Amino acid sequence: MNPSTTLVRSYLLDLQQRIVSGLEALDGTPFATDPWQREPGGRLEGDGLSRMLEGGPVFERAAVLFSHVKGRVLPPSATAARPHLAGAPFEALGVSLVIHPHNPFVPTVHLNVRMLSAQPEQGPAASWFGGGMDLTPYYGFERDAQHFHRVCHEAVGPELYARFKPACDEYFFLKHRNEARGIGGIFYDDFEEGGFDAGFALMQRVGDAFLQAYAPIVERRQGYAYEQRQRDFQAYRRGRYVEFNLVWDRGTLFGLQSGGRTESILLSMPPVANWRYQWEPEAGTPEARLYSDFLPPRDWLNEKPTALWL
Repeated sequence: MNPSTTLVRSYLLDLQQRIVSGLEALDGTPFATDPWQREPGGRLEGDGLSRMLEGGPVFERAAVLFSHVKGRVLPPSATAARPHLAGAPFEALGVSLVIHPHNPFVPTVHLNVRMLSAQPEQGPAASWFGGGMDLTPYYGFERDAQHFHRVCHEAVGPELYARFKPACDEYFFLKHRNEARGIGGIFYDDFEEGGFDAGFALMQRVGDAFLQAYAPIVERRQGYAYEQRQRDFQAYRRGRYVEFNLVWDRGTLFGLQSGGRTESILLSMPPVANWRYQWEPEAGTPEARLYSDFLPPRDWLNEKPTALWL
């Protein structure tokens, strides 16, 4: 293992533990731990640590996953921007999490920070970073959206936020539905500006900002009373989450194409989801307001709050 990989691995395992500890404090339930290792000689070698919580009082499912794998051939989903690396052996390590809360007034959240490297037969080795975090509310609160985006902005700085925010809006968009998955955040891929040091520093700033971005929202909303109607709408919108992950998400595609651990890859799915034929929310309802006021891209940093800001 080269020194750079050792440094990133150590940081990611520490990040995973810090996030798990923060989520355990919010839920009051300990996470289960599932270490795994790939047998040598297969398509992939390596190891990982899956941490998950299911059926807690706050989180219906929370998965915080670490993986570090090596493969013989870089998958097609990773070579689109780097055709010269087609066929090269690769190494990938990262932390990915998805949290699906019980209360429909608490949003789902996703974080991923990762590093990939490849060594072609000819030419120097290449390494690049990717990641970000995004928020998927079921019921919109401007205060929550502004807080989440403010923390993202502070984590990466104004210049990178100006690039990563619209990239997130574009990436987490269901083209077959012509609608956004949520209210975005930041997203970056194939980042190699400034070399390893800059990419690793960015990974740390994004990872370290996660609990600050999400925990206050959970604390503010988890005590809200809800009825079956809100749970039904949550399950309906979770269906969109499933559609995005299985149809458009490059991380899911990379994991499945490279022979990754399917059980870990699909932990991102919500435990309960449903679909309704040609259903639309009634005009003037909070459900309709999610579509009209929150899913279209907005400048959350600079907009003044409305009278509904709670």
